[in-house]
Amino acid sequence: MKLSVEVRGVSKKYGPRKVFDGLDLELSPGVTGLLGPNGAGKSTLMRCLASTLLPDSGRVHVVGLDLSDRDQRLRARRTIGYLPQELGLCPQFSVAAMVDYVAILNEITDRRLRRREVDRVLEQVDLLAERKTRVRKLSGGMRQRLGIAIALIGDPRFLILDEPMVGLDPEQRMRFRGLLSRLGEDRIVLLSTHQTEDVAALCRRVLVMRGGVFLFDGPPHEIAGKAAGQVWLSAHSSTDGQTGWRAADGRYRVVGQPPPDAVPAEPTVEDGYLVLLNATVENAV
Repeated sequence: MKLSVEVRGVSKKYGPRKVFDGLDLELSPGVTGLLGPNGAGKSTLMRCLASTLLPDSGRVHVVGLDLSDRDQRLRARRTIGYLPQELGLCPQFSVAAMVDYVAILNEITDRRLRRREVDRVLEQVDLLAERKTRVRKLSGGMRQRLGIAIALIGDPRFLILDEPMVGLDPEQRMRFRGLLSRLGEDRIVLLSTHQTEDVAALCRRVLVMRGGVFLFDGPPHEIAGKAAGQVWLSAHSSTDGQTGWRAADGRYRVVGQPPPDAVPAEPTVEDGYLVLLNATVENAV
């Protein structure tokens, strides 16, 4: 079994609106970050990769299996773990019952094996102590961790995670970074997020999508390099529509042309991302 994901000439539209047209992509083991503004096509792409949405044209192959073929699609789904933005949890279920239910859908029919699998994934996301708690009583962060546990059922070779760190506190995010880092050692992990610091910390490869096309494909330091010579610290705010905000030390961090008395600053992934998108936001005061 070839551990890879291949997208060839994939197109998808909703009514007259094209989300993407003739998209190509290859993924190999490791953690790949997917950045892009709202409406860029990221979630639609992830649904196509997870086989919950079929493209209008083109081919998607997961571990060598063609998702356009029904039988191959069913086999491929056994290798995929998917965390969508909308979790679809049953509020009346207990945490363990929710995971157990999805394990049954994943064809884990042996009760004892299923119990071990439920405990394994709950332990990975630090929810084992809450296994009897009703889903409706969980905090937002706990629900997100439950969704991650569900995505890990069956030890999938391809993990698709759409905004997995929403609602997690800083300690939980650090622990989840460690988990993702370990998982990426021997499987494919695609991580869609708006948190550029998570991408910088975790991903060896970054994709930036806008308008259904990839604007960038490379390592985090290269996207940070897109802002080289364009990031400044100054006592003065920018007044010409550049991207800028007030930092904790009282100085303004500006991306673009330097304001008066500016000194160069080391660019980050976020800076490079903003330059790449040619974004402008209101200056912070």
